[in-house]
Amino acid sequence: MSTERNWAGNLSYEAARLVHPESLEEAREALASSERVRMLGTRHSFNDIADTDGVLIALDRMPRVIDISEARDAVRVSGGLRYGDIAPQLDAAGLALANLASLPHISVAGAVATGTHGSGDVIGSLAAAVRGLALLTASGEVRELRRGDPGFDGAVVSLGALGAVIDLTLDVEPTYTVAQHVYEGPSWDAILADLDAVTSAGTSVSIFSTWRRTDAADQLWVKQRQPDDRVDQRLTVIADLGAVPAAEKRHPILGADPQACSEQGGVPGEWFERLPHFRLAFTPSAGVELQSEYLVPRRDAVEAIEAVRRLAARIAPLLLVNEIRTVRADDLWLSSSFETDAVGLHFTWRPDEQAVRALLPEIEAALPGSARPHWGKISTLDADEVRARYPRWNDFAALAASYDPDRRFVNRRLEMLGL
Repeated sequence: MSTERNWAGNLSYEAARLVHPESLEEAREALASSERVRMLGTRHSFNDIADTDGVLIALDRMPRVIDISEARDAVRVSGGLRYGDIAPQLDAAGLALANLASLPHISVAGAVATGTHGSGDVIGSLAAAVRGLALLTASGEVRELRRGDPGFDGAVVSLGALGAVIDLTLDVEPTYTVAQHVYEGPSWDAILADLDAVTSAGTSVSIFSTWRRTDAADQLWVKQRQPDDRVDQRLTVIADLGAVPAAEKRHPILGADPQACSEQGGVPGEWFERLPHFRLAFTPSAGVELQSEYLVPRRDAVEAIEAVRRLAARIAPLLLVNEIRTVRADDLWLSSSFETDAVGLHFTWRPDEQAVRALLPEIEAALPGSARPHWGKISTLDADEVRARYPRWNDFAALAASYDPDRRFVNRRLEMLGL
């Protein structure tokens, strides 16, 4: 499969075959066709967590299910659908998700399985919205789990180790609108003097920096549900930071074309057209790039940012942009915000993987020992250290063994992690 690559182009999949089943029965046949299988989503992982030396199975051609509950508080969706596929239909029905990631191009099952998240002090990750899921196991059995069931908290962020996620049931709420404001030049000293005030100035707040300078960040993006009940707070924070409104539409990466980005300038719009940074019809971010991310407990966030700030001269030559954002705590065993409100330090790198991998150990050593790397991005942290940062790792390993006793969903990366 040398022609099959991930989205960023830094990884060639080693699988012998890629299969796109169009029914549950075809999915069972695909699972039975190889001793080693893995699930492939929209290829937005920057490492080999989705790869296998057997058969890759993509669920993007399975029947499209978007089934709203009678109580209108949940929606059941096919695992292979993208958030950009389901969001407009939810909105048309007067409903919404509480959160979206920075790009709507990712599959629901893949995003949830890797603990991918959006941003907001009081908003959980995408996985936190899951109230149920249906897993097709290696034996061909469909097993359903609901929030509160034994093992549910371990099965949501699953790294693809339990089976194929055929569908998920997500919490929904009445639809809403969001306005997005972009400011430039916020002082780092002022940000770090009261990080909580900055991240609470909107429903979702992102701090962007190229680290070409250490006195000020490049941009501050504030997304706010309407009506805007935080306008006074936001304006006070902006004044304290010495930031100014952007004169025109911006891209997170300085100098990049902002056409791909969601609407700014405080113009209210549908939630699914403002919460992501990028629009579905365009290639998100830089396209040709690498990504790393580390999430730290909020109590360690200032220490972590200061560590990155001290390394600015080493980081800046390889960096396209660094984004800092927040995620609410949850109870999901392998979530990077497990039992802690978290602050994510996300690095979008220039496509020089050798140089990035050479630099990451320096960053990882400088960050607090509580930093958890994103499961789908590039990290060099030792596997023993990664496991130690997840208190329920052994419980997860036992759960994975009970669902997949023959280890058919285990690949090289999961073996490295100790599964």
